[in-house]
Amino acid sequence: MIKYKTTNAVVILALLALSATLIFTGCTGKVRTRNPENKAEENELSDKEKQQQNETQEPQNETQEPQNEAQEPAETSDSIKELISNMTLEEKVGQLIVVGLEGSAMDDNARAMIEDHYVGGFILFGRNVKNAGQLLDLINSLKVTNSKNKVPIFVSVDEEGGRVSRMPKELIKLPSGREVGKTNDKDFSYEIGGVIAEELKSFGFNMNFAPVLDIDSNPQNPVIGDRAYGSSAEIVSKLGIECMKGIREGGIIPVVKHFPGHGDTSVDSHVGLPTVDSDINRLNDFELVPFIEAIENQADAVMVAHILINKIDPEHPASLSKILITDILRRELNFNGVVITDDITMGAIVKHYNIGDAAVRAVNAGSDIVLVCHGQDNGIAVLNALTKAVQSGTITEKRLDESVYRILKLKSKFRLTDNTVDSVDIEKINDKISDILNKVSLPSEE
Repeated sequence: MIKYKTTNAVVILALLALSATLIFTGCTGKVRTRNPENKAEENELSDKEKQQQNETQEPQNETQEPQNEAQEPAETSDSIKELISNMTLEEKVGQLIVVGLEGSAMDDNARAMIEDHYVGGFILFGRNVKNAGQLLDLINSLKVTNSKNKVPIFVSVDEEGGRVSRMPKELIKLPSGREVGKTNDKDFSYEIGGVIAEELKSFGFNMNFAPVLDIDSNPQNPVIGDRAYGSSAEIVSKLGIECMKGIREGGIIPVVKHFPGHGDTSVDSHVGLPTVDSDINRLNDFELVPFIEAIENQADAVMVAHILINKIDPEHPASLSKILITDILRRELNFNGVVITDDITMGAIVKHYNIGDAAVRAVNAGSDIVLVCHGQDNGIAVLNALTKAVQSGTITEKRLDESVYRILKLKSKFRLTDNTVDSVDIEKINDKISDILNKVSLPSEE
């Protein structure tokens, strides 16, 4: 049996002992108008659901992660509000960013981000991973360092399978979205999501920027391609949602991406700003379909792309667009979860905006978390810009607290702690991956 043990022996007590479960109300149709949410209909639906539940009396599996449709206890909401009322401005602003780090071990820069700036979380890349034992030590050290803070940290990653994977080489490689899509097997996609969650949880991760809900509709697209489940809204919705469920029910926060759809672009947003000519009717009938279904299935978090949709908001990329985030995603699609920008250090943003100004625009547009994947100086610039924006009133304190509340609610729902992980059983995970892969015949990549 292959095991890796951490060099840290400290086990951290949970800092946010809130056992909340959330309701993320789904949308029942396409985007049509800018009407507010219909609360009466929501309440009526809730009553019907309660009546059906009383009639069926189906037992709940208590070993599962928190269920999305359970009623949130009133005291949980009050506890989160009380915590926010006791947070400093710097602590609140820190929750709004997730940062990258450059090395493969805890360093002074990462420590400063935690101890001095109270960042909400970290994202790890291949550059941060040498092997399984090192990865476990790194994540544990981040959590131990954060244990003195009031709120546990997100430890996040892009783990899609295929070419976008950050897992140590000791683990068996998982198939790409396209390979999963070619099987057209919902159960297989769900199991892939589940084993991704098991991999991540084994190392101490708690958030995954996956699945990809983009539709591979443009053969010239340089960034999506085989990361997508297919070229139709139906197949992407069908398999993407199952993967999302598998990740979530494995105890990892799934972040669906890249709203409102990055499939029909011909420019890589890492390098430049892609432009899309779709109107709202096209989005309704195609790109938005998987996201609408994800929201109907209680999606917890959505990543917004750096793409310019000229016919909807010709002045701002989606990640900085109040029309796309607040008007469409939140009001029209009734998404009440956490909104995260794609990496704000991408060329699509830094070639056109000052990074601090872009972060302020993103928050005022409706984003909750700004993702800053590269450069400590960029992270500091974003933190300083957001702090000054709140102090000047450019971002109101009410707006700040709305995002902090959603973030803490999500951390509470998934019972995040800064507890460390003692060891990882690589052999056990690989056996499970092999069992899943042996159930299907994966088509070869073209």
